[in-house]
Amino acid sequence: MMNQDPTNSTQTTVSRRQIIRAAAGFTIYLILTPALLFITAGTLNWPMAWVYVVLVLVPAIGSRLAVWWRNPDTLRERARYREVEGALPQDRFLVGVVALYGPMIVAIVAGFDHRFAWPPPLPPAVQYLALAATVIGYALGIWSMLVNRFFSAVARIQDDRGQVVVTTGPYRIVRHPAYAGGLLAALGVPLMLDAAWALLPALGMIVALVWRTRLEDCMLMENLDGYAEYAGQTKYRLLPGIW
Repeated sequence: MMNQDPTNSTQTTVSRRQIIRAAAGFTIYLILTPALLFITAGTLNWPMAWVYVVLVLVPAIGSRLAVWWRNPDTLRERARYREVEGALPQDRFLVGVVALYGPMIVAIVAGFDHRFAWPPPLPPAVQYLALAATVIGYALGIWSMLVNRFFSAVARIQDDRGQVVVTTGPYRIVRHPAYAGGLLAALGVPLMLDAAWALLPALGMIVALVWRTRLEDCMLMENLDGYAEYAGQTKYRLLPGIW
């Protein structure tokens, strides 16, 4: 019987711990945001909120399963985002604003808005258009993750994974399509929930998204081979025809 390499055993154990911790955190996040929405609303009788819950849960779980089947190394990379080297310090802060604290605050404000019927009420047409925008935004994020096997949770140059420029799928349209999708969803969620006041924290998320896009784009331009040439062909970072 061959002796097992203790170094490889340790690396495997650490990797499993990271994946378990990331999976637990992801599960808590998926449950917490909808829970905050209904707790602050004081009711479960809110059809559009249930539509939002479905939009959060089904794509999030389905996309991770698809990525696990297509590029399992991408999920391993995302699972160890706390320990990886070379991540931009500002980006770690912005990740929290965009992916955790921002959505939670939006859910809390939207729930109170629904409970106390804060004006102004939004027409159903606006809510349904916002729903469509949110679906498109989430779809862009999922598409980007499936196409880009270097889809890390934090902005860093992944030399350890042989990172190259990705130019297919939505990356032919803008250089940061997942952030473009996040911007659409940040605007769409408060409006689809008929919670105009929730646009205030959503605007904070949008500012963080734009800031994150700029930081990551500058990092890639300076440090990733071929990115400057790609940027010359795909001119817009976030919004086609604008920026």
